[in-house]
Amino acid sequence: MVMSDKRDYYEVLGVEKSASDGDLKNAFRSLARKYHPDRSTEENAEDKFKEIQEAYAVLSDGEKRAQYDRFGHNGPSGSPFGGFGGGFNVNFEDILGGDFFSNIFGGGGGGRSGRRRGSDIRILHTVSLKDIYSGSSEEIELDLPATCEECDGSGAEGGRTESCSDCNGQGRVRMRQQVGPFVQDVVRECPTCQGAGQTSAVSCSPCDGTGQSMKSSTLRFSIPAGAEEGTRLRMRGRGQPAPQGKGQQGDLFIEIEVETHPWFERSGPDLIMSLPLGYSDLVLGTSVTLEHLDGKNLTIKIPAGTNSGETLEIRKRGLPGRRSGGRGDVIVLVKLHMPKKVDKKSKKALQELQAVLAPKDVIERIKQDAHERRA
Repeated sequence: MVMSDKRDYYEVLGVEKSASDGDLKNAFRSLARKYHPDRSTEENAEDKFKEIQEAYAVLSDGEKRAQYDRFGHNGPSGSPFGGFGGGFNVNFEDILGGDFFSNIFGGGGGGRSGRRRGSDIRILHTVSLKDIYSGSSEEIELDLPATCEECDGSGAEGGRTESCSDCNGQGRVRMRQQVGPFVQDVVRECPTCQGAGQTSAVSCSPCDGTGQSMKSSTLRFSIPAGAEEGTRLRMRGRGQPAPQGKGQQGDLFIEIEVETHPWFERSGPDLIMSLPLGYSDLVLGTSVTLEHLDGKNLTIKIPAGTNSGETLEIRKRGLPGRRSGGRGDVIVLVKLHMPKKVDKKSKKALQELQAVLAPKDVIERIKQDAHERRA
């Protein structure tokens, strides 16, 4: 007999095998609220929701439950769904209650409850690494959607609306849809009136019936010192107005992008750079001074005898740490610079130095090691 890799249905719902119908319903209600894909932030919520839906569909049916208790997932029907063929029709609104869908879709006595919310808006704002180093105050001008003043966001000329014929003024419509092997009844926001329950008798001309118009706005905000690439700053109530002006306005998110710096890259609070040097600089040692993000010069001292590939640390000259409160370090990777062309005079000088600079003892030691291994 082929063993199924599915989890036990009782384990999925977190109940004992002796659980009553009421226990099953309560367990399913709790898990469905937690993992419903339209409201859950849990990882793999959709897969978990399908799993608990399947488990409840089988265990809440007396005949299927008896068959499952006897045969497990490998029922006699040979169905790919653990022996329980056919679609599982679960009426979620009857089990979870209308308030569950109201909270998701802005219902609760129709879309007129005022609990609907406008969409959020995301914009990208580019700053320099120097701004990240010290933090900065920013001011930008842009056009943002606002409620149309002529129709007060209703989209109707003179604010005159009428009951939506598609949802009978409820703001919600019921529909049946197939989700994998399951058939479920769901309640959705009415697409015609966007959940408001009302439509325009005559569309507002200035906003073309949208209830919104673009308005120039000045935004002022601060970039925190040490902010990471992708940090989002929220400005509440500056997003999309609610449909028909009835409800809460969405939020505006400002996502930070950081310009590429000529020589620095960041790793958390640390600044990393690659420093190309000539052979004589590595042999004799040298000092390199660069302009730093804090406005003060950054002096990098290269000790004599430094090898290409070594790193040097300059403590506490990096970016502010968002959690630690201190500053990171500057980490310098030393690299040997190989010129593409060498003039005749320099080439002759190098040839004269070749005998001195060649690592003869190292080569002889390698040869000796190879000889000993062969012996």
